[in-house]
Amino acid sequence: MTAIHPTALIEPGATVHPSARIGPYCIVEAGAVIGADCVLDSHVRIFGATRMGRGNRVCHGASIGSEPQDLSWNPARAYPLIIGDHNHFKECVNISRGAKTAAGTRLGHHNYLMAFSHIGHDCQVGDHNILANTATLGGHVELASHSFISGQVAVHQFCRVGDHVMIGGVSGVSRDVPPFVIANGQRAHIVGLNLVGLRRRGFDQLRRSRIAAVYRLLFRGGLRLCEALDQALLSYPGDDTEAIVAFVRASTRGVMGFTRRPGRGPSPRPDPAGEA
Repeated sequence: MTAIHPTALIEPGATVHPSARIGPYCIVEAGAVIGADCVLDSHVRIFGATRMGRGNRVCHGASIGSEPQDLSWNPARAYPLIIGDHNHFKECVNISRGAKTAAGTRLGHHNYLMAFSHIGHDCQVGDHNILANTATLGGHVELASHSFISGQVAVHQFCRVGDHVMIGGVSGVSRDVPPFVIANGQRAHIVGLNLVGLRRRGFDQLRRSRIAAVYRLLFRGGLRLCEALDQALLSYPGDDTEAIVAFVRASTRGVMGFTRRPGRGPSPRPDPAGEA
């Protein structure tokens, strides 16, 4: 039997799995779906557009599936918020429902959102991402998987962030961030490869070296970008190269480059293991 605190309000038409736990003063609106083993701590509001999978935890004061923060919002064009399994939303997290695209706002599995972080309308978020305190994704942002968005980062609407990325704190992201890199700065640029993250994910020395070589070719090879992309596929064939090339070719906002250091051209940060 579902454990629902007597002060919680579950509107008629909401679907709550029998194994879910609903804490004090929570509100689950009509139309919302709460999956198996989910936990709503206290003062949580789940709006009716939300479809939540299994094993999610929502902490105090979070607002999940709220109306988009968009002046053109029209309730007649409302789209859902779809959440996967085993995500953890800390205190006062806010996630908007979809507003412009039929896919709505979507989150995958095993994401961890720290306090006061925000995901805007129509964002598409993958798996195993971490958003630190007050990190913000504007509307229509695409965040892949296994990335870390540090505190007070603002990602501009329609930007894309690739797999295995780390964005440093208090950064402003206005262009696409390609896979495997660290980005940082008020107008963020790439400052190196995400070596720690790649090692933790099991990328060996040879694999990291090849990724670094691809980025050297793209940003220091002296070729036009279209030529460099073709050359990368020929010189360094493999899944990682294909992922980088596909990401860059799909960009509509432009891909950020490496920070230039005095007296030197841009380059990936050398790997302490000795390659790059």
